[in-house]
Amino acid sequence: MTRRADSGFTLIEALVAMAVLAIAAAGFVRATEGHIDTVAALEARAAGGWAADNRLAEARVPGTGTSDAHDLLRRDWRTSVQSRASDDPDIAALTVSATDGRVTASVRGFVDTAAPPPPALRAPAVAPAAVALGVGR
Repeated sequence: MTRRADSGFTLIEALVAMAVLAIAAAGFVRATEGHIDTVAALEARAAGGWAADNRLAEARVPGTGTSDAHDLLRRDWRTSVQSRASDDPDIAALTVSATDGRVTASVRGFVDTAAPPPPALRAPAVAPAAVALGVGR
């Protein structure tokens, strides 16, 4: 069997193929970096929303401490609450914002500002030991 002189790829063809692969790889790296940045931004917005939701939940429970600092996903979130009157005088409209210095998330909610119900309308108190034992349910 004899070899033909023109079998295989020339040096130019091999270089062109490698250049095409290098351009495709660079595009793939840029797309991957963009995806990573998008996922990081979504994670930050979700954590900010959770911090604001937590602060709103604290505002809804009377007698709980109100913390303006939350640590979520290795970020320090600072929250602020803005309250305004609503159409119902017993309900306040709250806007809670959470920021870590770069990302800000806000949630809106309502808080009952009416006086607590009279003792006759409250649920009966059950001792904690009785609840743990299932007594009184």
